Amino acid sequence: MGARVETGLDRIVGEGLVSLRGANVGLVINHTSVTQDLRFSVELFKKALKRSLKVVFTPEHGLLGDVADGVKISSYFDRDFEVYVFSLYGDACEPPRDIIGDLDVIVYDIQDIGVRWYTYISTLYKVMEAAGRVGVPVIVLDRPNPLTGTIIEGPLLDLKFRSFIGIADIPVRYGLTVGELSHFLNNRFQLGAEVRVARMKGWERRMWFDETGLLWVPTSPNIPTLNTALIYAGTCIFEATNVSEGRGTTKPFEYIGAPWLNWKKVLEHIGSRNIHGALLRAVAFRPFSSKYRGSRCLGFQIHVYDRAVFKPLRVALMLLEAIKACHEDVFEWIKRGNQYIIDKLLGTDTIRKRLEAGEKVDDFYDELEGPLKNYWVKAKNYLFYE
Repeated sequence: MGARVETGLDRIVGEGLVSLRGANVGLVINHTSVTQDLRFSVELFKKALKRSLKVVFTPEHGLLGDVADGVKISSYFDRDFEVYVFSLYGDACEPPRDIIGDLDVIVYDIQDIGVRWYTYISTLYKVMEAAGRVGVPVIVLDRPNPLTGTIIEGPLLDLKFRSFIGIADIPVRYGLTVGELSHFLNNRFQLGAEVRVARMKGWERRMWFDETGLLWVPTSPNIPTLNTALIYAGTCIFEATNVSEGRGTTKPFEYIGAPWLNWKKVLEHIGSRNIHGALLRAVAFRPFSSKYRGSRCLGFQIHVYDRAVFKPLRVALMLLEAIKACHEDVFEWIKRGNQYIIDKLLGTDTIRKRLEAGEKVDDFYDELEGPLKNYWVKAKNYLFYE
């Protein structure tokens, strides 16, 4: 195909998987584990390794990426690929000792989107943690950070709010490839894993995914495009409220709204349709699933016109502030037990509390990002690419 970038998978497949022959291998993959010409890794590994491919581990959304968010998945034997598929998003979130103890190596290859609350990096963490306890090496096949390796954004997670949607004290947009992140996590949390990274060829930190020459494979059911992935780095926070984040529409995370939302009042509160590299367009939509299924929602579509300037989290928080202020009587935070989901997503309860106190995002957002400089100083120790 002549793609500008070769992923870690492309490189080891190009070598004929010779480094893995004779080894008992476990794969941690999903539907995004494809070569630049879209050959599925499980088929390539099965053909080359035959019975030495012992197990496939899969994250949220399953092997083929068709399972909805948050739905637990059972393990099973896949007759199409003739391999046992063990779910890491079901009864267990890490590989059990009795399975990985029989492996010589675990290979991780999943395309992430560079956003902290995307659960694939939590699966990576749990795999390395389990491998470190048993002494099984982990090979991470590196892939691009779709949102570049230069832009970071958002508060660092306070570890007291740690969860599967926030496994580490990194920003919301953390600016690392999955290979770089694997070394960062292994060192930061002393996981004790032997981690090797099959590096990419041709990737540069400044690159957005659509500059790599690689074909975009939707990373999960509601991230159909790169543009969605970028906006999701902010609007995912609406999952923690009774405002629709556009799930069940043709524009998930790009549409934000509710049946009770007054878009004119919200725009008056914000003061402009044009905010930080994006334009807000008033829309009506009817989700066919998820929140407000079948109901007419009023709200906005976020149109990004300058992605280098666009700050998805800042824009989402400004929208959240305005919607809450204009609809105090109906707006709600969603809780599980006694925990606010917004605190787990943002990795802090400070933002929720300041919004509840009536503060404006523009008055405190820069303060939230104060620790980013120190984070990046530490992260630079793990960079593989210029």
